[in-house]
Amino acid sequence: MADTVISIPLDAATARVYLTATPTEQQRIQVLLRLRLREIANMPRQSLSDLMNSIGEKAEARGMTPEILEDLLRDE
Repeated sequence: MADTVISIPLDAATARVYLTATPTEQQRIQVLLRLRLREIANMPRQSLSDLMNSIGEKAEARGMTPEILEDLLRDE
């Protein structure tokens, strides 16, 4: 199967990591990205609301509180 080239917008730091990688490292990154995209494509679809609820539940289980979240957002 022939490769298809696509463009994906990235932040400058991420692009720099890829562009400064050796050809071997770039190949590894490409393989990892292919595998991850296939994995994502095979996941059951969730509504944005369900996804956000799931993320919130996991964060809460790991100790996130509204106060901690507010502090983190304020620091940004």
